[in-house]
Amino acid sequence: MDEVKSGTKSKRNFFVITLFVIATGSFGTLYSMPPSKISMGKLHDSLLLDRDGNRYPIKKMLDDNWWMTGNLKLNISDSYCYENIKDNCEQYGRLYTWESAQKGCILLGEGWRLPTHDDWRQMAKYYGGFPEDSSENRKKAYKALLYGGSAEFNALLGGGRETDGKYARLNAHGFYWTATENDSNTAWFCNFGKGSQSLYRQNDGQKSEAHSVRCVKKMDLLQ
Repeated sequence: MDEVKSGTKSKRNFFVITLFVIATGSFGTLYSMPPSKISMGKLHDSLLLDRDGNRYPIKKMLDDNWWMTGNLKLNISDSYCYENIKDNCEQYGRLYTWESAQKGCILLGEGWRLPTHDDWRQMAKYYGGFPEDSSENRKKAYKALLYGGSAEFNALLGGGRETDGKYARLNAHGFYWTATENDSNTAWFCNFGKGSQSLYRQNDGQKSEAHSVRCVKKMDLLQ
C-alpha cells in the first residue's frame, strides 16, 4: 500500500509505587510505502523488569532522560499483539490504546510514565537537529532513532490496530503514543514512516487505536 502524505551495571533497586488505575480510526495523515501498593519495576544490570518478567534495556538519551530502548510488552487490558499473534508481541511489543499506554508505563514503577509530545520532540531534535520539523532533520532523526541506528534507541515498525480492530502497516510504520491530548478523542503520536524515511509527530491519533509504547523517566528519579 502506498503511503499518502499525511552498560554499566547498576545496583538492584525495587520501586514501591502507589497505583491509581486510569479508567475509562484512522491513523491520520501518513507517509507510505481506590489505590494499591505494588512492588515492581526493578532495575537489574541496566535492564528494567516488569511484573510479567519482561526485561527492557534502558538508556540515558541526549535529553538527559532515561528511555526504554525496547517496546513495552506488559499484558494489560486494552493491549494487543499484532494480528493476535504471540510472536509479534515478542518481536514488536504489544499495541496499546491511549489510556492503557499510560497505565502500562505507570505499572513499571516509580517515576516511569508515558512521554509527552514535548518529551519526544526534545529527544528527537538532539538526533535530528534544528529546526526539528525540517524535511532533512526529520530524516536524520528517523535514521538515528530507528532499530540499528546510531542513537541505539531502536524504534520498531510495529504497525498498529485501528479503531475497528483491523491491523495495518507492520514493517511500514512505527506509531508511538505520547501522553499529550489534542482533544477529548485524539492525542499526539510519533510516526516513523519507512517509505519517506522520516519521523513525524501527528496530533490526530484516535485514542481507541492501539500503538506501540516507550516509557521515560527523569534522570534524577532513577534510583
